Amino acid sequence: MKNLIALSVVAAASMQAAHAVDIKAGDWNVNVGGIVNAYYTAVSCSGAAVGGLALGGEGIGCGGQDDRTTIGNGLLPNGLVTSATSTTGGYDVKALIGIYHSTATDSAIAQNSVVDVRQAFFSFGNASMGTVKLGRDYGIFGANAILGDMTLLGAGAPVQATQRGRVALGHIGAGYTYLGNYGQMVYSSPKSASGISFDIGLMDPVSDTPVVAGPAFTGKTSPQVQAQLAYARDGFRAWLGAKSQKFESLAVGAGDMTMTGVEIGGSYTAGSLGLLANVQRGSGLGILSDADQGDTDSMNWLGQATWKMEKLKLGLSYGISENDDDTPGTRGLKSNANLTAGAYYSLNSMITLVAEAGQTRSKSFAGQTARMNGVAVGGIIFF
Repeated sequence: MKNLIALSVVAAASMQAAHAVDIKAGDWNVNVGGIVNAYYTAVSCSGAAVGGLALGGEGIGCGGQDDRTTIGNGLLPNGLVTSATSTTGGYDVKALIGIYHSTATDSAIAQNSVVDVRQAFFSFGNASMGTVKLGRDYGIFGANAILGDMTLLGAGAPVQATQRGRVALGHIGAGYTYLGNYGQMVYSSPKSASGISFDIGLMDPVSDTPVVAGPAFTGKTSPQVQAQLAYARDGFRAWLGAKSQKFESLAVGAGDMTMTGVEIGGSYTAGSLGLLANVQRGSGLGILSDADQGDTDSMNWLGQATWKMEKLKLGLSYGISENDDDTPGTRGLKSNANLTAGAYYSLNSMITLVAEAGQTRSKSFAGQTARMNGVAVGGIIFF
């Protein structure tokens, strides 16, 4: 069960400080916890106008301005997570609902009432059979990259167009694609004595969600499939993942496409040192979400090093998302890259204070470059 539940970003992050309220109700143990965060981000954009989903450009990176400031969420939203667990009939049973919300808006009087139910699932299993999960949750593909990203507790790329009304992007679109939220049926194996485990799941087929154009594809009869093989022992973790879905064209006479992706990565912790590397390769993976650039071949990679000294952790991370060819879906975008240096201070077991500085660069196939320099200062609490 731990392998399966660890795929939840917020649940995994909250494990760093288990301060949720536990209530015993009959055969159930009810747990109520959550997360709140806020970051002052300031960005400045320069360079040429790069097309497509250019995160370092003025249009997306700075929200249509040369310079901009936001006080909003980092990579994680605010959230309230309620779960209930029990052991009955030889099975460990869990139900969980996670409701999330953003901090920043463009209005001081309008209602800030949009909520995002990213998680609503139940699971059952035991140590011998593994775990089955049914419901809505985060995906499998890309989970290790974002869970291991040091900017999970900060902001990473402080993209203004997404931070207002949602979240900053970390290395999403500049190092890895977002792991996504899907209706799903997932099986997670028990962890073997040798440290090997696997997850395989059927995900609700989704449509493409391009940001700078209308939708061109939809998912219909074929579910999305995601799977991962993992190994963990003595501070070392390695994983191999894959996902695929057929997308059907919305335009009469246009061809369908099949999204395919593979992922390989690893992390190592030795004393104060932490290292992580992850590579994704595929067709139709998109920049921010599945197939948001259509049938485009791309590569994402992330490298990171951190050093922890008692309460303070220092880190440097670099990621890049690069398209192979100038297809219609890219709208001229060749790559997004982000370099972030961060300091993360544990004020106590509940609160982490964060300071980050970085640069996001976007390049076009025509050779043009856009740059967004940004800083983020704030904090996050788990309860």
